[in-house]
Amino acid sequence: MTSTAVNPPHRLLMGPGPINADPRVLRAMSAPLIGQYDPVMTGYMNDTMALYRDVFATRNDATLLIDGTSRAGIEAALVSLIRPGDKVLVPIFGRFGHLLKEIAERCQATVITREIEWGSVFTAEQIEAAIKECQPALLAMVHGDTSTTMCQPLEDIGDICQRYGVLFYTDVTASLAGNTFAMDKWQVDVATAGLQKCLAGPAGSSPISLSPRAVEAVRRRSSVEAGLAGAGDELGAAERIRSNYFDLAMVLDYWSDKRLNHHTEATSMLYAAHECARILASEGMDNAVARHQRFGGAMLAGVQGLGLKVFGDSAHRMNNVIGVYIPEGVDGEGVRAALLNDYAIEIGTSFGPLHGKIWRIGTMGYNARRDTVLTTLAALEQVLRRAGVKVTGGSGSGAALEFLEAGQ
Repeated sequence: MTSTAVNPPHRLLMGPGPINADPRVLRAMSAPLIGQYDPVMTGYMNDTMALYRDVFATRNDATLLIDGTSRAGIEAALVSLIRPGDKVLVPIFGRFGHLLKEIAERCQATVITREIEWGSVFTAEQIEAAIKECQPALLAMVHGDTSTTMCQPLEDIGDICQRYGVLFYTDVTASLAGNTFAMDKWQVDVATAGLQKCLAGPAGSSPISLSPRAVEAVRRRSSVEAGLAGAGDELGAAERIRSNYFDLAMVLDYWSDKRLNHHTEATSMLYAAHECARILASEGMDNAVARHQRFGGAMLAGVQGLGLKVFGDSAHRMNNVIGVYIPEGVDGEGVRAALLNDYAIEIGTSFGPLHGKIWRIGTMGYNARRDTVLTTLAALEQVLRRAGVKVTGGSGSGAALEFLEAGQ
């Protein structure tokens, strides 16, 4: 059998993720492979842990990588924290709240949900009332949900969880580095992310951080594989974590000074994750968030300049993705196809109750730049015009430029 080499076309990925990886990250991924216990490799692992403490704004020792996409980090967190029968509260304001619910159910939790209309977020009072009513062991919430473009305020949630003895997990895949996140200040117990959005890398590695009390909860379920056990090792806890690959107790031992073998580290993805965090450290996390706010704001001004209506609660919109109503009578998928085929630009479709109603336009990671915003708006103007929408020439890019110049 013969086949051609992989040679993908150039695309400008301006959807809700993935995005174009920073070239520096791609170069890091091409570095030579070394053994997982080579001192150089374990040094890279330690450096990566330190870098992600800054990214998450935490002092947690247990800050590391899960090999796999962002969903691998979510599964590792939930399967390691949830004991069968535990009550888990999942507030749902978009698609990814439903994902947390499903994964928690697969962990055999008793899942209690609260749902609100897509395009809105929960108040701290609503969360506290739900916690008082159902008394969960764990609260699992999404921070930024790209399906609705909303960013859930978390500032007061951790304190509520502490007062009621509830562990607090949040998925920050879509929000981290593009929106303010302060793990320790907000008293978050576990947070997981992915590289393919504001971190400016490819999908395939999931940074995770656990507070000391989350580590304690995981350690209560620790076990050691029979083939690795030494004298005095506990082979199987009474409530052993119901996954081997995603067993955070084992993964923590692998990343600790014990270096207890668990799996072969995904070396090239560790290089990528390390470089993503190194670039952010060089820029500064506050500056990274400000960049996303600046260019996300320019994109917002631009789509409004084109006469498009924006979806959702404007006070709680993520900096890095915008939901835009498809104009009446316009073939939404036809517009997306024209942008891709004629301009090599990808914007996102939508899910669930928003399917066919909005486009999602991202401005994140390496693509949170002046040129990408202006190029996308200029192309969208032309495609809308051809679709029969009355658009004033230069209105989108002009509004974006005015926004950027006003902020200088």
